[in-house]
Amino acid sequence: MQFSAGMQSAMSKRRRTACRKQWIVNPLSKEAAALARSLNVSSLLAQILINRGVTDTQQGLEFLRPKLTSLIEPEKMPGVKPAVEIIADAIGKKQKITVYGDYDVDGITGVSILFELLTLLGADVDYYIPHRIDEGYGLNADAVRSLAKAGTKLLITVDCGICAVESARLAESLGLTIIITDHHCPGQQMPKAAAIVHPVLDAAYRNQNSSGSMVAFKLAWAVANHLAAGPKLEGRIREFMINATSLAAIGTIADVVDLRGENRILTSFGLKAIPSCRLPGITALIETAGLSGQGLDSFHIGFRIAPMLNAAGRMGHARLAVELLTAQSDTKAIQIAGYLKTQNSQRQQCERKILERACEIIIEKGLNHPDNKTIVLADDNWHTGVIGIVASRIVDRFYRPTIMINTSADEQKAHGSARSIPGFDILSAISACSKHLIDFGGHRAAAGVTIKPENVEKFAADFEAYANENLSGEDRLAKLHIDAVAALSEFKHQFVSQLRLLEPFGQGNPKPLFATKGVRLCAPPRKVGAKADHLQLAITDNSNSIKCIGFRFAKYEKKVLDNEYFNVAYHPQINTYKGSDSVEFVLEDIQFDD
Repeated sequence: MQFSAGMQSAMSKRRRTACRKQWIVNPLSKEAAALARSLNVSSLLAQILINRGVTDTQQGLEFLRPKLTSLIEPEKMPGVKPAVEIIADAIGKKQKITVYGDYDVDGITGVSILFELLTLLGADVDYYIPHRIDEGYGLNADAVRSLAKAGTKLLITVDCGICAVESARLAESLGLTIIITDHHCPGQQMPKAAAIVHPVLDAAYRNQNSSGSMVAFKLAWAVANHLAAGPKLEGRIREFMINATSLAAIGTIADVVDLRGENRILTSFGLKAIPSCRLPGITALIETAGLSGQGLDSFHIGFRIAPMLNAAGRMGHARLAVELLTAQSDTKAIQIAGYLKTQNSQRQQCERKILERACEIIIEKGLNHPDNKTIVLADDNWHTGVIGIVASRIVDRFYRPTIMINTSADEQKAHGSARSIPGFDILSAISACSKHLIDFGGHRAAAGVTIKPENVEKFAADFEAYANENLSGEDRLAKLHIDAVAALSEFKHQFVSQLRLLEPFGQGNPKPLFATKGVRLCAPPRKVGAKADHLQLAITDNSNSIKCIGFRFAKYEKKVLDNEYFNVAYHPQINTYKGSDSVEFVLEDIQFDD
């Protein structure tokens, strides 16, 4: 079955025309020149820093040269101190400890950090990852009963548990001590636990946007400090905690949290530590992904490494990813990484098929009509592990909050994944329609739902009604946030190379995006690529000439030929070809005055 809120009649079945993106240009700051002088950087780079909220010299130095010593002390994380005492007591009493984590990369890396650290400390510890399809997200009652029966005395959650009120109550009734570590939004009622480690429990804590793996890293660090024999960590423990920064960096990048402040420090150090990381699982992942380990950035993690780890939970069981990251044998790690690469290829094929069919339905049903503010689709042939990715692709293509629901797994309940557009809190929207749901949870930008199949259409209608009241016309415009409008003469090799100081890029610290208006062609554009769907062109504004590549921009060939002048938005980069370096633009948008 297929449903969508506000389905249109046959007369409304027309293809959505490509909408023009709204350029939001950051205003030039009067402080940029002074900041540039104090940091010995260009005024344009200083402007980018100001756009990121960096306004003084000290902040600028910390941003451009992040140091591990600037991390917030682990003991300051809300809830860490009682959690450390409980863990130390359990280790001393030889009690069985189970680390229970989410099945995404953030949860997988967080579980791996705590499990490995506790193993090194001699704890009786294992881990549990729920099955994405069979069990769903979070701490579930069946798992709690099973773990209690198997002898677990201390249960530590990672990247989940803050809303598990009933499951926490069950754990207590079964004699389990529970420590919850999480970073998701707490509900109206907090679960009863021996300790809750969560950044938002203290409004004064300086990193409210910690990832789940960051929270786990901080707890592991505090436990190591507590049980260390002296002021410095013992050799093996210290080496592991350095390696753990790479695990936490992968989890933080994969979970798309804000990459400023402490998150930037950790990811920056963790990425730089990867080439020397001695964890067989990390080495195997890099090798299997066809990477060298040198010069890894957030793109490599987000689009090459993380999808392989996520494939374990999407196509099979995420426990396999933890086995990889905690493997002690190089041979075993390579075997698991190779299998995950195969699973990721299968995931990509499955994703393409679902996306193709979903787009057909959207067009056939007229769900791309301008009057429709949301898209809700349900089908009994869609893989639950992949629909979240497809929902993101549909948002990119149609720019509407989207929910994809798989109705095949169980006649009594269907699972769905939701993705939103900037400015629309999809978790609040789902909560407003929760009378139709069995369960739900997530963030402002992404969420999950569990629903009876027969309630999908009613839910979709209410979801659309909520969006009609709360999604403004301004929110429905796709936006490009431009760091600065600049002349092409600004983009000398030295400046473009200097932009690498801003890495790692991600949420809160996007790759710098510039615009130049009134450019013209230096030479005829050329379609390139296996499908001739990319466009190569050279532009000038009379101050400089620069080559550009626009991926999937072949559709603009005629318009750039027909218009003497046009405007471009782009990411500058250094292109190396046959040993020669040159500045090149990767186009993000082309606009014409008409």
